[in-house]
Amino acid sequence: MRTADCLLCSAERLTTWHFEDERCWVADCLVCATPMIVWREHGLPDAELETALLGVLSEHASARYPDGFWIDGERRRIPDHWHAHARPAGGFFDPSRSAPWAAT
Repeated sequence: MRTADCLLCSAERLTTWHFEDERCWVADCLVCATPMIVWREHGLPDAELETALLGVLSEHASARYPDGFWIDGERRRIPDHWHAHARPAGGFFDPSRSAPWAAT
């Protein structure tokens, strides 16, 4: 089921998309620019599906961050729609994006 007022359900292509299939999509997060996987269904998957989805994210993260990455499964802004970020080892934001608090 999808929810009309959920930003992840709407799946607007606001950043680069790296992968999509009938279960999920992987795109750069609008906020932190890291690869983010989103389950197409609104809600939380069972443990077996979550493991499979994280495997998809790991494939893309390995190519993006050859020096390592960590999976951040905390859903800060949209807690009721499953998604996860792959963050560079030792970091939070993608190194290609300047920190939002840094002076320009």
